[in-house]
Amino acid sequence: MGGAHSTATLLGPGDDAAIISAPDGRTVISIDTQVQDQDFRLQWANGYRTTGFDVGWKAAAQNLSDINAMGATATSMVVSLTLPPDTPVGWVEDLADGLIAGIRDLGAADCSVAGGDLGRGREISVSVAVLGTLNGGRAVLRSGARPGNVLALAGTVGQAAAGLALLESDVDVHSLSPEQRGLLDIQCRPRPPLWAGPVARAAGATAMLDISDGLVRDGARLASASTVVLDLEPRELERLGERLEPASELLGIDPLAWVLGGGEDHGLLATFPPGIQLPSGFTAIGSVQALGSTENPGVKIAGRASGTGGWDHFAD
Repeated sequence: MGGAHSTATLLGPGDDAAIISAPDGRTVISIDTQVQDQDFRLQWANGYRTTGFDVGWKAAAQNLSDINAMGATATSMVVSLTLPPDTPVGWVEDLADGLIAGIRDLGAADCSVAGGDLGRGREISVSVAVLGTLNGGRAVLRSGARPGNVLALAGTVGQAAAGLALLESDVDVHSLSPEQRGLLDIQCRPRPPLWAGPVARAAGATAMLDISDGLVRDGARLASASTVVLDLEPRELERLGERLEPASELLGIDPLAWVLGGGEDHGLLATFPPGIQLPSGFTAIGSVQALGSTENPGVKIAGRASGTGGWDHFAD
């Protein structure tokens, strides 16, 4: 795969292994996989055909987002492709272009592809591992939220889920309005706010998490790690739902279901000490509360249980 090497890549593709510098003395690492017919379809019900560019972009986005959620900066990635023998060469080249474009256009200027592997299988599978650096700073964990903290969001939630619903509907892709097509595009090529992690860390964020499986499901993970309750503000949820109306009105689906349960936007959920000014691009959407005497960690809406799940990778 082409693209200029980052300064952290001392030796890139061409040998048995890459060599990556780690001047910080610590390496942040994450890995994720997309599998055909599990994470994407080559042909969707509404007529949309997934391109190699889509899959490459999404592979970059979802992995870079995990590094971002630690307050770190991505420095390099390695890619493993498993492909059926009849996969068109052009599709694979398109995937490489999408991967490089995702790194560049999402703002991961310090990152490059350092190497990878290619194998044969029954369906397309793309695994990406990303390395990152904390640049001498602290990692922001899920376990740092404290009662009284402000709960804030950077990026979007629910839009990728609305796009997925459009892909799986019988509404022809060519008949979609620009606003509806924009939601579909967020599903195929998500745009995580990669600027937000390091900025939030510098501003004093106490906990952070990438929203990949839904606001409630992922929020519950942060709440559990921190032994707290996250209480969401209904008015902010409604505001987020308004952005989904082009799809919700077409399909007759409550947009709040997408806001609370939809994954794959890769927005950043963070908590901040009370009284500090939130970094530009973050919006307060709730608060962190202490557990009651008989209460379990979790997510509430205006003090009431949310009652919404999220994306489950092992559900039928």
